[in-house]
Amino acid sequence: AREGLATHACGRSSIALLWAFAVDAAAEAMIDLSRRSTDAELLDVGVPDEEVRKSLADLRFVNRWLGNRRRLGATVLGLLDGIREPRLLDVGCGSADVLEWFRRGSPRPLLAVGADVKLLHLQLAPPSVQTVVADVRRLPFAERGFDVVTASLFLHHFDTEELAAILRSLYALARRGLVINDLRRARVPYLFGRLAFRWIFASRVSVSDGLVSIRRGFLASELQAAFERAGIPVSLKRSWPYRLLAVAERSHGGGHD
Repeated sequence: AREGLATHACGRSSIALLWAFAVDAAAEAMIDLSRRSTDAELLDVGVPDEEVRKSLADLRFVNRWLGNRRRLGATVLGLLDGIREPRLLDVGCGSADVLEWFRRGSPRPLLAVGADVKLLHLQLAPPSVQTVVADVRRLPFAERGFDVVTASLFLHHFDTEELAAILRSLYALARRGLVINDLRRARVPYLFGRLAFRWIFASRVSVSDGLVSIRRGFLASELQAAFERAGIPVSLKRSWPYRLLAVAERSHGGGHD
């Protein structure tokens, strides 16, 4: 009888907890998403190294299971097609898991270079990737030094006023094209995050930053406008799940064949 009462009480507690989470998520879903948030992410402000490692592991999980990695990979490798010795730069690469996936998917040996402002991020990168500690505002690379330049889930870290200059600097490094992959701001992913992030992420930083990232994400019109301000022609498409994939391809960019 006691076991039955305990099971019943546990079941009621679980239901109450889930109901509380649902009410909390529903309240948060009313948040204004009509404009990009300017709130900073904890990982950008600074957290203990162990939290950084756990958060980057969560991001690798997102890239593998909750992102548009296949479509992004097809786009990037398609731009590299036909180049004998392709060179790829990934800016804001974190622990370079996406860059390594590109490298493995390339039919030819690929020079894969990852740039990130934080050394700890790059220390977690695969040894097959070349890494450079660098700020996107002061990248130490020659103009058109790479065939393709990409930045995945990176651009939303910057306020709107900075975007045009960052896009111009990235585009200047690419012989064939620039590929930007980022979050599409919407209520559905935000509500999903409120309900699910605390269960699927190992780091408290990821829970907080994941929600801030969605609020800092873009409407298609906002990302299009950033490219227009930069003077860069772009093809912009929605990509599942709630991603924006922007490709700025040079009309006469060919690689070093």
